[in-house]
Formats: sequence, structure tokens, C-alpha cells
Amino acid sequence: MTMSTSALRRDLTALFAPRSVAILGASADSSKWGHALSKHLLGGGSDAEIHLVNRNGTSVLGRPTLRSLAEARIANGGPLDLVAICVPAAGFLESLDDALAAGARAVVAITAGLAELGTDGARIEAEARERVRKHGAVMVGPNCLGVVDTTTSLQLTSEVLPAGSVAVLSQSGNIAIDLADLMHERGLGISRFVSLGNQSDLGVVDFMAACVEHPGTESVAVYVEDVVDGRAFIGAARDLRAAGKPVVLLAPGRSDSATRGAASHTGSLTTPTRVVDAACAAAGVHRVETPEQMVDLLDGFGSGRRSNGRRIAILTDGGGHGAVAADAAVALGLEVPLLSPALGLRLAGALWANSTVTNPVDLAGAGEQDAMSYARGLERLLGSDEVDAVLVTGYFGGYALGASNLTEPELATARDIARITADQSKPVVVHTIYPHSPSCQILRAAGIPVHRDVVRAGRVLAGLAVTRAPALLDPVDRPRPAPPLAGTGYVAARAMFAGAGIEFPAAVEVTDEEQLHDAIASGTVRFPLVLKALGLTHKSDAGGVVLGLADEESATKAYRDLVSRLCPPSVSVEEMADRDNGVELVVGTVRDPKFGPVVVVGLGGIFVEVLADTAFAIAPVTSGTARDMLLSLRAAPLLQGARGLEPVDLDAVADLAARVSVLAARHPELVELEINPVLCSSRGAVALDARVAHS
Repeated sequence: MTMSTSALRRDLTALFAPRSVAILGASADSSKWGHALSKHLLGGGSDAEIHLVNRNGTSVLGRPTLRSLAEARIANGGPLDLVAICVPAAGFLESLDDALAAGARAVVAITAGLAELGTDGARIEAEARERVRKHGAVMVGPNCLGVVDTTTSLQLTSEVLPAGSVAVLSQSGNIAIDLADLMHERGLGISRFVSLGNQSDLGVVDFMAACVEHPGTESVAVYVEDVVDGRAFIGAARDLRAAGKPVVLLAPGRSDSATRGAASHTGSLTTPTRVVDAACAAAGVHRVETPEQMVDLLDGFGSGRRSNGRRIAILTDGGGHGAVAADAAVALGLEVPLLSPALGLRLAGALWANSTVTNPVDLAGAGEQDAMSYARGLERLLGSDEVDAVLVTGYFGGYALGASNLTEPELATARDIARITADQSKPVVVHTIYPHSPSCQILRAAGIPVHRDVVRAGRVLAGLAVTRAPALLDPVDRPRPAPPLAGTGYVAARAMFAGAGIEFPAAVEVTDEEQLHDAIASGTVRFPLVLKALGLTHKSDAGGVVLGLADEESATKAYRDLVSRLCPPSVSVEEMADRDNGVELVVGTVRDPKFGPVVVVGLGGIFVEVLADTAFAIAPVTSGTARDMLLSLRAAPLLQGARGLEPVDLDAVADLAARVSVLAARHPELVELEINPVLCSSRGAVALDARVAHS
């Protein structure tokens, strides 16, 4: 399902394909931004009319300048399309007014020293945004480095960027420069570059949406520290995925261990980075940790080959490299399956007798005897439906170094590997001791990624595996908001969950001992019983839960003890569920300020934070997605019947989790919802406790 961003799209033609460009603050001083932008714009080959504006009227780069944007409009013979503002913060609003008065439909605000410095700057930016939108224009920045569109030869930034097929959208100028350099080393180039700056008007989502139908863009690289509208980000990323344009995200924050004070276990488990990971999973975005990883993956996407699964074959010329590669692959979530006897026979017929044909497939030094065995082995592996991709690892590339009888055979093998790989759709990635050898240059020219580090090679293969984005509820089917929940106590929370079809044991709230005896006598609840002191955030931790009360005498004694120790406003008297043949889970949601409700499932009970076996997804989710989340847990074997246990009713648990996620969507006033524990067994799923928290 694609969450369309069409309603969000704004016309960026004047930004990326302007007919006229004016630089306000053009300068002859090579240390100034107005100089760098002028130099690169003039040298970029754009067909746009270019006007350099300097209030002193001094020449810049040998060209005369105009003293105002009003003069530039006259010289242009009509309204300007694009204006770059390179002036100090004190003159920003006045300059923006001049640009809009000159008819600018797009503004690139290089000016820094605004919102990033405090509230006064933020106020100026808010005023600027209002003025821009009132005029029907768009603005990049402020506090940005500029924009590039190599398909229109627009080079309006501090660095000249080589042409290619990757759109780079970056909130950091230095990261963008780093990426451009790393990409150049791989022969990659840029279709569009946008320095996002403070995202006062246009933000990363606008530019992602603009790349969906941009013919020059084949993949999108994003560095962002703040996604203003998380749901729109997911929608734009899904649109790009549907268009066959993968998105790679570098977002800092994995080391952020700080969590806000939370009323629920779910809240204490949730960190910003887990939410971003859940959003990436929902959107089909590939999240990386470094610029190098980003470029590795972009390079891999450049071949256009993707794997439909995570089963890889490892082709090696030595047992050591094969074993290390297998460990790395498994750690990255890839599978290295044992190959079938039939495939083994086909491989044995193509390789020499010393080879191992299980997986890893070990040529055992055959490269020195018969270099073409690499190509024959690769061809059999790629032709098998048991294999989704191949990792070649080891010495290949070393035989062609220097002049020897082995040089030409390896070069011929490299050409054959390139041909074999090109004739099919499965990815091949090479790890070698000699990544810069002539043989590896042949492979790179054919679009085969080559790496010196086996983990980097394996990470590329993992990224090239096509994964199914979790199903979110379609926007037209999303639940309408419900009336706000009046109270947030246990009884109100329990009633809300029960009203959504979630099963609880029978219970009654009592405020004195007489009501306790009445509940027992009337049969409203049956033994054994549980007593819960209400009004406490974590009842178990405070000793406010008493289990296994088998008769009225023990129930009365327990009630008196709770009242004397904790003075609760009331006590919940509940039938006790049979916990002997079930697994306890936690199901909850936390409302993220950017991405909205996030659903969490995991191993539950009182040690939920200690065990931290959880899975996250952007809510609301379908029961199918909830089931996938449950099966992703380390505890999944317990749910499936490990060690003689009966398998739990996964459909019932998944349905419960989906219902909780819908409740979170219907109640925007609630920042946390939690059921912990959920007792799961072959008979279904029963909620044993409930908690919610208001914003």
C-alpha cells in the first residue's frame, strides 16, 4: 500500500529548472558564499539567464553586477524564477521581500544565524515562511549550502558536483561533501542535491516527493536530523519505493540511550532510534550508520539487480575466507543454507575434485590451476533456485597482479563473470584481498560491487534483498477519532480495551471490605482470585498485587493488608488466569511527536525492561504485520511450541495487538497504551493488566 504524497507536492520547477537565476550578494571576495555560488553557477552550463546582484555594483568574476533585484527584473525582461540570498541575517527579511517583489517563485536562502541560534531567529524564519507562501513561492533553507540539478546543469552551491543518478538530500553540508567525494571514488554521481538547512519552508519530504517522477533520479540518499512530519516521510518513501527508487537514510541517534519518564513499560523501552527504525521498516527505507555504508549501498543499487530472498551462496578459494564470510553473513541476517545434493553434483561437474560443494563452495586453490572455475561455479549457483545471491570471497584479483602465466586467465575469468552476472537478475558482490587489481576493475565496470572488507560486502548483499514493507492500514480505512477517554485509571483503561474486543478475566472494583464479600457471594468473580491495589503506576513493584487467593478468608486477609500498607482508593478483585501453560507478552503503543503512534510487542511480565525482547512498528497495523512482529522476537520459538510447549494461538495475539494499535490511532489524547501481561496460550490471548497515559 502506498501512502500517496501527491497532495503534498509543490511546484519546484523554478527551483530545479529555472529560466532565470539571480544571486543577491554576489561577491568578488573568494571567501564569500556569494562568490562561490556565482562561480559555480556561471561555470555549470545552465541555460538560465544569470544576474549577479551586488549593492556596490562592483564586478564579480569579470562580469558586471546589478545593484538590486528590481534592476535584475528589468534586465531579465520580467519576473525572476530563482533568487539565491547570500546576505547577513540582519538583512534577510528585507532581501526576501525584494526577491518576492521581483517575482521570484523560488528562493534559496544561504543566510545563516537564524533559528539555529534561538527564538529571535526562529521568529524571523516563521515570518519568512509566511511571506513566501503568501506569494505562492517556495524556499530552501535558510542556513543551507544551495541546490544542484545536473539534469538542467544548475550548479548553485559551494561545490561542483558530478552528474549521476543519485539524489542527495542532506541537512548537513559536511556530510553532503563527504558523500559526494565517496561517490566520486565509486564512479557515482548526483542527479539532484539539496542542502536542507533549517527546513523553514520546504523540507525533506517535499524533495523526496519531487524525486518520484524525476527521470534523472534512480535512488535517493537522505541525511536528516529532524523529520518534521514522520507520516509524510513514510508516504514519500513508499512512493519512491513503488517507483523503483530505493531510499537510503543516514540518521544520527543510535547511541541515544536516554528515555523520557514513562508511565508504562512500553514507554521506557522506546527510544527515538527504535521509532526511526520502525518508520524505515514501514517505508522500505534502508537505514545506514555511516557515509561509507550509504555509498556502499548506493553503489550496489546501481547495478539494478535485487534478490528476492536472503539465501546466499558463498564462493571462496579458501576455507578461512569462506568461514569468516559465512559468519558475517549470518550476523547480518542473511542465510547460508546447505546446498542440495543435486546442486552439489552440478557444481562438482564444473569444479576440480578438491572442491567442497556444500556452502560455502570452496574451490580449494583451483584459481592457480583453472581460474575459469570461478566463473563456472558462479554460473551454476546463480542458475539455481536455491540461491538468491552470491558472495565471492578470498584471493580473486591477486592472480592478475604483475606479469605471469596467471594474469590473462584471471582477466578472462573476470570478463566471463561480468557476462554471467549481466545475463541474470541476482546480485553478485565480491570481497577480495586485492580490490584494486585489473580483474576487479573489470568487475566494477560491469556494476559488480567489490570490497576489501567482508562485512561491508555482506551488508550490501543484505541491503539488496527485497523486503516486504509492513502493511499499514490504508488512509481511507483508518479509524475515526473516538471521544477522549475521560479517565486514565486502571478501570477506565480496562473498559476501553474491553470495549475494543480484548478479553479480560472477570473483575469488580471495590472500595471497602463489604463490597469485597458481596462480589464473592454474588459469584461475580470466582476463586482463585487476584487483588490489585489501584492508583499505583506499577502495582507489582509496590507490592500491590496479590495472587492465588483460594478462598474468602485469604482474600479478606489480603485485602486488609493492601489497605493498611498502600491506602489505595480502590481495589480490583479479579479471577486469576491459569498461567501455567502460557507465555506472557507485552503489547502497547507510544505516541511519537513526529511519527504518531508506534506499536510495541515483546516478551512481557515484570522483567520486560530487563529482557528487552521487543519489536516496533508504526501504528495502526494489520493483524498480519502484528504476526510478523511476534515472529521476529527472540522468544518466537516459545510462541511456536519449543521444548514441548503447546504453540500459542498466534492469530489471536496478533489480532489483539492490531486492536491496540487501532485504539492508539483513535485516541490521539493518549501518549501511551499498554497491556502487560497478555497471557497467550493455545486457547487464545487474555489481557491481565491495562494502563494508559494522557499527554
